[in-house]
Amino acid sequence: MDELPPRMTPEEEGSFPYLRIKDQTPPILTKAIDALHRHKSEFFEKHGEEGTEAEKKAISLLSKLRNELQTDKPFLPLTDNCVDTDTWNQYLEYHHSLLNGNNKKISWFHSPWLYVECYMYRRVHEALMLSSPISYFDVFKESKHQNFFESQEAIKSLCNYLQELKKGMENLDENQLKDEFFKLLQIMLWGNKCDLAISPDQSVPQTSSPLASLEDLKPFIVVNNTDYLWSLLIKRKKMSQETFSATRVDFIMDNAGFELVADLVMADFLLASKLVTEIHFHGKSIPWFVSDTNKNDMDWLIKQLKAANIKCMSECGVNWEHYLKHTWIYQDHMFWTLPHEYCTMAQVAPDLYAELQKSNLILFKGDLNYRKLVADRKWEFTVPFHQALNGFHPAPLCSLRTVKTGVQVGLEPGQGEQLALSDPNWMTSGKYGIFQFDGSV
Repeated sequence: MDELPPRMTPEEEGSFPYLRIKDQTPPILTKAIDALHRHKSEFFEKHGEEGTEAEKKAISLLSKLRNELQTDKPFLPLTDNCVDTDTWNQYLEYHHSLLNGNNKKISWFHSPWLYVECYMYRRVHEALMLSSPISYFDVFKESKHQNFFESQEAIKSLCNYLQELKKGMENLDENQLKDEFFKLLQIMLWGNKCDLAISPDQSVPQTSSPLASLEDLKPFIVVNNTDYLWSLLIKRKKMSQETFSATRVDFIMDNAGFELVADLVMADFLLASKLVTEIHFHGKSIPWFVSDTNKNDMDWLIKQLKAANIKCMSECGVNWEHYLKHTWIYQDHMFWTLPHEYCTMAQVAPDLYAELQKSNLILFKGDLNYRKLVADRKWEFTVPFHQALNGFHPAPLCSLRTVKTGVQVGLEPGQGEQLALSDPNWMTSGKYGIFQFDGSV
């Protein structure tokens, strides 16, 4: 096989990864510290003096972490005793052995960018784990809740659209069903614009009906393989009706808030339309990249919807709670919060790889998943997606993401250069989107 291109790093001063680590990462830690401060009285009420001391300890550890980052200190091994601690420390040792021949240090500005970001969020988790009895506290929780509340109008219109669509589902012919599927896919895609790890100081709420702007946004989809998804699912549906076989779709989730609602709407539609018989959601096991979805976020969102005094929202909440108990399967795995790219999954997490092999279609949401799919390397634009996956092919898969972090493959010759001419920031603005498919139909 050809030699792989180098990984993205923050070493080059002024580069996008450099600026992200230098300017956008410290405020995330500051907000985490502020969140702990704001809950000081709650910790005291629950745990007395022990809670106050734990809050001080967590703040001290996060302040130390922020200082290490800003002064480019070497990475330190983790000292908590979580299930993944040894795996993280082995990964650090592995990188030491790789780079020591070059007398390089493993530090914030001298390591692969993907590793640096993952390491920071794992160290945030460590700070809480070492601060019992408040280890349960999610320092990013309020940001996720804020996005949900700021997106109420869009959530209401989407829930209403779904409920109306389901009422007439039986009367839709194949072309109408296809149109609805494509609409909901686009809503899932553009819901990915909100990513609080990219814009820590500005939530990007979906304030208007997401359906209204789909036509205007179509020109900004730079890779559109949605036809493959439709072909795969409609073929499976016809086969299932003849053979009574199951069709399984897995969602590798990204952000909570509005984006999560869009994912759940799609899952509901897929079951109601009988395009799919089995849905699996894969979330994070710990708070991650500020706005990534974990089980608490899923449960909280459904509780909020159930309690809403708007009928379409409360109906969705009730239905989704029922599905999560009886039909949908939510699972997490520590691999999703390791620094490993996905081409290593079969070796590092063979149980998870085997689980994904049972799927008929895997939907990878968001930018971080894309970076891990293609190993965050400096690929040429025209390298095929299949090649950049570097052997990761558990089942047919599709990446849905808005482009925010300077990595993109599978473009037509000249397409990337043309985009750069018309919009120099196209790879980092979140304005452009992709549906990129790999697999046979």
